[in-house]
Amino acid sequence: MDHTRDEPWPVVLDEVTGALETLTAALDNIDDSAVLLHQVCQQVTRAVPGVDEATITLLTDGVATTAATTSDIAAALDRDQYDRGDGPCLRAARSGTVVRVSIADAAELWPGFAKDSAEAGFGSFLSAPLAVSEEHTGAVNCYSARSHGFAELDEKLLDLYTTAATAALRVHNRYQHAHNTAEQLRTALISRAVIDQAKGILMAMRRISADEAFTLLVEQSQRDNVKLRDLAARFITHATGVPPTP
Repeated sequence: MDHTRDEPWPVVLDEVTGALETLTAALDNIDDSAVLLHQVCQQVTRAVPGVDEATITLLTDGVATTAATTSDIAAALDRDQYDRGDGPCLRAARSGTVVRVSIADAAELWPGFAKDSAEAGFGSFLSAPLAVSEEHTGAVNCYSARSHGFAELDEKLLDLYTTAATAALRVHNRYQHAHNTAEQLRTALISRAVIDQAKGILMAMRRISADEAFTLLVEQSQRDNVKLRDLAARFITHATGVPPTP
């Protein structure tokens, strides 16, 4: 299908813009990366004309999984490629380039996958690389029921969409990493404060040094097989009658 005839450029670009605006809005309200990937998957059916189903492939240590999909049938065709070790989604994820093939092209490259796709009712495939984070690369995969469902324009539109989506997802991942680091630091500071309070009480009760008090707490923690912070909190509660403020 030639979208340069079917739809004017302004309409097509409006669809891409609308899909990206929806994704951007989701970034402000959703913390779960899996949900965001599902949003990317859903919105690509708006961004690229002719997409009947879409999936997202992620590679982790070379192992491919489908992280989001618009249908079980498309996800099954992804798994078909993983089992066979090749296919448009794996080519795009591994090479970092857009892969566009018809069912005839697929029959020459991956006859088993092409047969299964034809039986499932799909005739064209378009995949673009998606770098979600430093650890995870992958691809956005588009399936069309038409034998010539994707044109060069669709390839450019998908590349435009995935480039923008990649930037958005990387910003989200950096935010999540910073948020998690801040939470870990907060937890560490709270634990340190509780342990220091327990040390102070023990120093006063036993008339010992800070190092000696800390050693006693560590030894008791090991004997009871209890985390040091939990032991310190328990000791404070027993000594004062009031649990430490978290």
